[in-house]
Amino acid sequence: METALFSAASLFHGADDSDDDRDEKMEVGAEGKKEALEYVERAHDFPDMKLSVREFSSHELNANLLWPGTFSFAAWLVKNQSILDGQRVLELGSGTGALAIFLRKSFGVDITTSDYDDKDIEENIAYNCRANKLDVLPHIRHTWGDPFPVSRPDWDIVIASDILLYVKQYDNLVKTVYFLLKEYKKSSEKAGCSTITDKSGTQVPAKSPMFLISWRRRIGKDQSLFFTRCEDAGLEVCHLGDLVYLIRIKS
Repeated sequence: METALFSAASLFHGADDSDDDRDEKMEVGAEGKKEALEYVERAHDFPDMKLSVREFSSHELNANLLWPGTFSFAAWLVKNQSILDGQRVLELGSGTGALAIFLRKSFGVDITTSDYDDKDIEENIAYNCRANKLDVLPHIRHTWGDPFPVSRPDWDIVIASDILLYVKQYDNLVKTVYFLLKEYKKSSEKAGCSTITDKSGTQVPAKSPMFLISWRRRIGKDQSLFFTRCEDAGLEVCHLGDLVYLIRIKS
């Protein structure tokens, strides 16, 4: 994954942020040098819930902060929570783990987090689980495009928000998504809602397996390229509205 050329923290930090809210840990950089990994804990408002989330001020893999799309996608999932009933869910690009923590605490969703194969990311998600009085969620370290560590995935729904940052990673992401949908093995007879109402009022079949992705920034030609590559790979893309997209294997 490409290294971020900016610190996204500047988009979120207020003028009154102080060093008292921050802490540091040491990590070994690519050149073997020890580097300070700085983070800060903040309270974030989710639907009917406030979560304490530790975020890295900067991280070379960009799994560091809560992006705005997390909150809007959480609100969308609250409105459509019936699709989660009885389903096993995998989140790609979990970052801080906040969305997964919210879904687990709100609806008891059976959810597994996943992000780049990096110890700091996994440990931070575990930290945030404990900070919100939640047992540590199952986590899978996976770099998009690499062989997935589970040969027969049985997650009924795969979710992600604001992960279309690096165009060069689109092919790898499509490869991972295609594998998770194509090799899906149903683990339970229990099913969720059979349809989702899209932006035009049309009832869209919501049959497992499916990938729900939210991208809150403006969909430009770079981001639309991801959906084109999904279609080229044999996947079907449906815009549900509110910048939420349903992706599934073409029938």
